[in-house]
Amino acid sequence: MATQVDAIVMGLGTCGEELGPRLSRSGLNTVGIEPNLIGGECAFWACIPSKMMVRASNLLAEARRVEGVAGTVEVTPDWSVVANRIRMEATGGWDDSYGVQRFEAAGGRHIRGYAEITGPGSVIVNGEEITAKHGLVIATGSHPVTPPIPGLDTVDHWTTHDAIQVEQLPASLLVLGGGAVGCELGQVFARFGVDVTIIEGADRILAGEDPVASEVIESVFASEGITVHKGSHVTRVESRAGQTVAILDDGAELTGDKLLVATGRAVSLEGLGLETLGVDPSARFLDVDDHLRVADRTFAIGDLTGKGMLTNVAVYQAGLVVDQLLGKTPPPADYSTHPRITFTDPEVGSVGLSEAAAREAGLDIDVVTKSVAGTFRGLLHGSAGQGVIKLVVNRADGLLIGATSVGPSGGEVLGMLATAIHGKVPVQTLAYMIYGFPAFYGGVGEAIGAYARGVGPVFDPNHNPLFKD
Repeated sequence: MATQVDAIVMGLGTCGEELGPRLSRSGLNTVGIEPNLIGGECAFWACIPSKMMVRASNLLAEARRVEGVAGTVEVTPDWSVVANRIRMEATGGWDDSYGVQRFEAAGGRHIRGYAEITGPGSVIVNGEEITAKHGLVIATGSHPVTPPIPGLDTVDHWTTHDAIQVEQLPASLLVLGGGAVGCELGQVFARFGVDVTIIEGADRILAGEDPVASEVIESVFASEGITVHKGSHVTRVESRAGQTVAILDDGAELTGDKLLVATGRAVSLEGLGLETLGVDPSARFLDVDDHLRVADRTFAIGDLTGKGMLTNVAVYQAGLVVDQLLGKTPPPADYSTHPRITFTDPEVGSVGLSEAAAREAGLDIDVVTKSVAGTFRGLLHGSAGQGVIKLVVNRADGLLIGATSVGPSGGEVLGMLATAIHGKVPVQTLAYMIYGFPAFYGGVGEAIGAYARGVGPVFDPNHNPLFKD
């Protein structure tokens, strides 16, 4: 006879761990099923440990900027300190005991195992059949992709998991993939003395961002000694004399002590029992409606929905499903103001439509671009003040519909821009706001023309603000 509960959470990564305890604390009898570590990728191999690495590398970079500004300093990188922090502070030695305790303390039941769906609201795990009265939530996440490159399976290469857990750095590293992860980790390792080469198949790194962001980061990487091969595809990988050799489609050969594969993530729907819901398990993502429903009493959240493989999307979706399982009526899911941040230095933040996407949609737009180095705060920040603020405005209603913020605090500046887009704040209103001075977010005001129309041209003579005298 099946065990009867109120809710089943199938997968306790970021979104499942968020959702499960909230349901339990609200009085629902909740079962959480996870074959691996509670907390998933974000807690153990992505967001948290990788940003600890980024923080360390940024400190090194800041120290190296002292000369010419505040004196002199000698910088001696030590990766063992970073590795120890990741192992002891961030991941607890890749032990989720605390996560299990936290889940159970909230009132939930944790089961370690692989669950298979047997029908709407029902699963079987470790031989036990469980049925949920209110709903089953599928949150099984994604996994790193290994491209089918000849020879790759014969060499000792890193996935992002290996890169996060590394205790001793190689002298040289090839990074396959110039997206957010490849750029973040590539810059981190380079600042710790590794000779880094990034190989990207597109014609620019960070190809999913506005071209102005790619230009800034490519320039910074060049100044830091990071080699970037754009428009290049690896046709074969082999091992020679203890090193990894990547052969490109133009015949060039690149050599490194290690190869990091950072070509993205994928979802696997096979083996979940989705056939019992009438869902094709060979699909790329799990199709959900605006309320994250897959079938009767069955929801899906996180990476496998294909709405954005990022923690902020997963947690947002978890909140919507919690409300529904508790009998509330939340609004439909809306991803139009989904912000993205790449934690390179400078940071790259974006939200809404890019200029290209807006034009492709046939919108009549105004576009304004402001160099961060040409803002008051950028001027004060010196050589570290590189970046750009780019705004896309819909002429039909005067609303901001897209923004890119690249700079030392690009992700933080993005907060204001995301709020403006989400709240449908007219740009005219932003033009008459008082901005903190001199602050990085004040660059938004300078870009619009809210202030500094008189003095601003002295620092940035080529800037053409949205509002003019």
